[in-house]
Amino acid sequence: MNQLLRCCLLGLLVSPAVAWGQTPGLPARVTISGYVRDRATGENLIGVAVVLAGTGQGTATNTYGFYSLTVPTAGLDSVRLVANYLGYARQRWAAPATSSAKHDFLLPAAANELASVEVVGDRQADDHGPRSTRMGTINVPIAQIKSLPKLMGETDVLKVLQLLPGVQSGGEGTSGLYVRGGSPDQNLILLDGTPVYNASHLFGFFSVFNADALNNVELIKGGFPARYGGRLSSVLDISMKEGNAQELHGEGAISLIASRFTLEGPIKKDVASFIVSARRTYLDVVGRPLIQRQLKQEGQAGSLGYYFYDLNAKLNWKVSPRDRLYLSAYRGYDKFSADLRDADEDPNDYRRSNSRLGWGNLTGALRWNHVVNDKLFMNTHLTYSQYQFDVGQASAYHFVDQGQPTNDNTTLRYLSNIQDWTLKTDFDYVPSPNHYLRFGGQLIRHAFRPGASVQDDNIGVSPARAFRVAAPWVPRVPCT
Repeated sequence: MNQLLRCCLLGLLVSPAVAWGQTPGLPARVTISGYVRDRATGENLIGVAVVLAGTGQGTATNTYGFYSLTVPTAGLDSVRLVANYLGYARQRWAAPATSSAKHDFLLPAAANELASVEVVGDRQADDHGPRSTRMGTINVPIAQIKSLPKLMGETDVLKVLQLLPGVQSGGEGTSGLYVRGGSPDQNLILLDGTPVYNASHLFGFFSVFNADALNNVELIKGGFPARYGGRLSSVLDISMKEGNAQELHGEGAISLIASRFTLEGPIKKDVASFIVSARRTYLDVVGRPLIQRQLKQEGQAGSLGYYFYDLNAKLNWKVSPRDRLYLSAYRGYDKFSADLRDADEDPNDYRRSNSRLGWGNLTGALRWNHVVNDKLFMNTHLTYSQYQFDVGQASAYHFVDQGQPTNDNTTLRYLSNIQDWTLKTDFDYVPSPNHYLRFGGQLIRHAFRPGASVQDDNIGVSPARAFRVAAPWVPRVPCT
């Protein structure tokens, strides 16, 4: 009995680190955290694999390029990490396993030519079940989107997604997404975390997303995370670029129907940067001579045209090593207009008409990223989203009745819009390589205006005054 008691006391006096084979003086675990960015532009890279060399333990960067990896130090004299991402050269980093540390990976672009590789292996049974719960998630690289064939020279994100399994288009040339039998209105489409309600131009032939301004495209076809609030069909999460933090850079292109230009660069190198991207069609400009010629043949004068435009802008500021602020905005609009009158107007008897049709999105987002500690990451969002549909018509008829001039003017307008304000906070907590916890909350204010018609009939009002009231086209009306 006395011998057994001595053995128990001896076991309590032995260091737990020695009992588990840990090197004396080292902590049981260390945490390495930081960001993974593009070396040339400073852009955050999403979904980069950061792995502890020689083991199967690893993690991936979140939506904002942040990673955190906690590893045991038992049997290790140093921590060796490897960052690997498609299209970039693999990068390694090592540090003594004496304490937690922070390290930002700056990945250079991979060489264009790849040596031949032969992969040989045996299929092994996995009795541990699936390794990921996000089986319906697909990330599509922007470089791949730009390399695919284009309709009339315009890169279209939604048309590329229609090539994926489980996704179909509603018809030839349209940009709507029908995911696993669902309709386009059952999809949640986010641009920098802000909802976009109608993501198409030209009645569905083109999407509103300018590929030159995008950084990441993620499609979730099933098992939507709770942070998205739920949708019946799919979730499309699109992130904008943050701007080149190293040097001023611009690119542009001219296609058959539109031209676009993107400018990005540092406001202060490695501290603040910006990106501005614009796109506009010139269908109205190109077609104007042909339309005016046709109107002249029909005895009419005036103008008839259609165009759409997109404008993306984003600012980001590195306030401190732990804090970043982002401000992004998007504006897109489609406008059709027709102003017609008789080519040979009779001063005593004539009719004029003015028609307008327009729809578009306006979004804005203010985001704050904060690294609470090496295992906890916080993101706070304040977003605004508005979609509006606007159609109207004004007509003026002037005639002389029994020697007295009379003006008959009619104005008709229909408005419909949706307006959202959202405040959301998310936390990413990574206690170990085998556990990833994401939690948070959000508050949304919806304002719906399903439709409002305004009709005004004026008799005896001069045509000039009637058209000053009816002709101006206001693309946005406050939502109540």
